[in-house]
Amino acid sequence: MAGNKRKASSSSPNKPATKKKTTFTTEETKEDEICNNPIGFQFQVLHTDGRARYTNLTLPHYDCFTPMFMPVGTQGCVKGLTSEQLEEIECQVILGNTYHLGQRPGKDLFLECGGLHKFMGWNRGLLTDSGGFQMVSLADLSDVTEEGVTFQSPIDGKSEMLTPEKSMEIQNAIGADIIMALDDVVSSVKISKERFEEATHRTTRWIDRCIKGHKRAKEQ
Repeated sequence: MAGNKRKASSSSPNKPATKKKTTFTTEETKEDEICNNPIGFQFQVLHTDGRARYTNLTLPHYDCFTPMFMPVGTQGCVKGLTSEQLEEIECQVILGNTYHLGQRPGKDLFLECGGLHKFMGWNRGLLTDSGGFQMVSLADLSDVTEEGVTFQSPIDGKSEMLTPEKSMEIQNAIGADIIMALDDVVSSVKISKERFEEATHRTTRWIDRCIKGHKRAKEQ
């Protein structure tokens, strides 16, 4: 995916004067190596202080530094701020909500306009959740089964099932740099141990379905 990318350099205002490079692979920690994959994702530790880490995270659209503050743009915007203003305050990644973006404006519009980046005029990083959190926030309007979760739309009252495959389909259309697998989310105040165990095992099964349903593995 095309986009404007910021390179890690000594001129970055957020970069400490002294750095210790430590890089990671999926198997072990090694010096002078970078965790990467074919889409250009890279993760490199630039400096450590005890257990704290300062890192460079390269995404398809942008080179980020962590830790970072990631504002929530539930429906494709951060309320009260334009995309240009977010760039001015050095926002690196915005979080979008898959369920709500799938409801409105919808997958078809994102496919037509080329994804959420173009829809909102944003050239930096995007992360989308899977829609799973709505199982808690819209608990009174949802019903969870092995197939997926059925929601009663808060917009028009219609019932619609969100499956792992459907979550991937929507997120592929949105085109976020980082996407999430659909998980069976349980409220943290729920007291049923059996329900937590059920959700844990179901989430594992859903991850396998999400991997199979992901159609843009070379871009996201």
